[in-house]
Amino acid sequence: MKTHIDFSETLKAPLFTILNETAKELEIEAYVIGGFVRDHLLGRTQKKDIDIVAIGSGIELAQAVQKKLKGANTVQIFKTYGTAMIHWDGIDIEFVGARKESYTSDSRNPKVTPGSLEDDQNRRDFTINALAISLNTNNFGAFLDPFKGLEDLENKILRTPLDPNITFSDDPLRMLRAIRFANQLNFTIEKQSLESIAQNASRIKIITNERIVEELHKILSTEKPSIGFTLLEKTGLLQYILPELIALKGVEEIEGQRHKDNFYHTLEVVDNLCPNSENLWLRWAALLHDIGKAPTKRFKPPVGWTFHNHEFVGSKMVYKIFKRLKMPLNEKMKYVQKMVMMSSRPIVIAEEQVTDSAIRRLVYDSGTDIDDLITLCEADITTKNSVRFERYHNNFKIVRQKIEVVEEKDQLRNFQPPVSGEAIMNYFAIKPCRQIGIIKEAIKEAILEGEIPNEFEAAFERMKLEGKKLNLGPHEKTV
Repeated sequence: MKTHIDFSETLKAPLFTILNETAKELEIEAYVIGGFVRDHLLGRTQKKDIDIVAIGSGIELAQAVQKKLKGANTVQIFKTYGTAMIHWDGIDIEFVGARKESYTSDSRNPKVTPGSLEDDQNRRDFTINALAISLNTNNFGAFLDPFKGLEDLENKILRTPLDPNITFSDDPLRMLRAIRFANQLNFTIEKQSLESIAQNASRIKIITNERIVEELHKILSTEKPSIGFTLLEKTGLLQYILPELIALKGVEEIEGQRHKDNFYHTLEVVDNLCPNSENLWLRWAALLHDIGKAPTKRFKPPVGWTFHNHEFVGSKMVYKIFKRLKMPLNEKMKYVQKMVMMSSRPIVIAEEQVTDSAIRRLVYDSGTDIDDLITLCEADITTKNSVRFERYHNNFKIVRQKIEVVEEKDQLRNFQPPVSGEAIMNYFAIKPCRQIGIIKEAIKEAILEGEIPNEFEAAFERMKLEGKKLNLGPHEKTV
């Protein structure tokens, strides 16, 4: 990896000129620190966040800078931590006064006192995030690296500036950040720091679920989330966050019959999905698609291992997980539940001769999410048997082709009954009753079975037929 230490061109940007001038006017030392410096050295171009540390009042510096930045929003001030935020030109600029921190055992919220730049660098989570650039006139652009963070960048190593037991115990969220950075950057967590995460894993319980989920989202958004989830499992963190995944670990053998390790299978499915979809909630569905297998696992001679109704059980577990982690109990959760519930349907169809009726029902039940469902099921093909692998994928190609044909003809993704309940009531001169539902269901079934097209005229004729079966006759005005 080649790093780029020259910041001269970057620092010519108007923002840094204004920061330099304003800090000089206020007689405050200012430095850009952390992720912005790290990402510049790594050659990563997306710079949406800039952290500025001030030796003095970060809030005062932010307020003065905001007045000079055209189009900058109002300064957001967080007095408890002495920090302030400006959103400008698509960038979040956070200002903080250099500080020391001290923690209690039951909280990650520190007691904060003013400090030096060295104090502030000491409190950083990793050496690669303690790198700083001076914005002061006397040494503008100077590169400050007290913990050999540049060397760690070049060696792709994550380590803490101080004793990792102190760093991780003080703020346990840093353990998740270590794993997330290792996953995002393809870095290795150095041995002592990794061992410290395992030793302090139980401390994660003092972190809010919202912050934990934020890190999980970032891990799931990487190109290969299995790296992060394997580290979460290896360090013992996963058992405190998603024990449902831990329950999938291991292989049992009875009477010579074994089942696959569903934990590692799950991670493989997530990785398989990632090149084909950036949909975070579909990635969640991939992560949770087999969680119902642990509570439904049974051994039944001579069949072997079974997981009956694991999709249904898993979809119910999704709600419990989302509620526990304080994730949104809205359409996103329902989408994940739906994907988990239906995760085996296309696989069954792909294994058998595909009928139009089966395709219609699949499209009807999945609606606008049919493409996502098929993408998930294709990712679920993890067999190492090359012949079976190719056969399954070829079958899914046939399924996709049939879906296109059926959808073009029957338009079932946003299915609305061709004959409304009001039309049924008007024709038979009846009030809302059970028979209306029976007729509408019969019409739907006839369409799904291919007995009639998804059109009003054919559906209306079927309505008459079904009404006759229920001893309903047309109102005389409709004859």
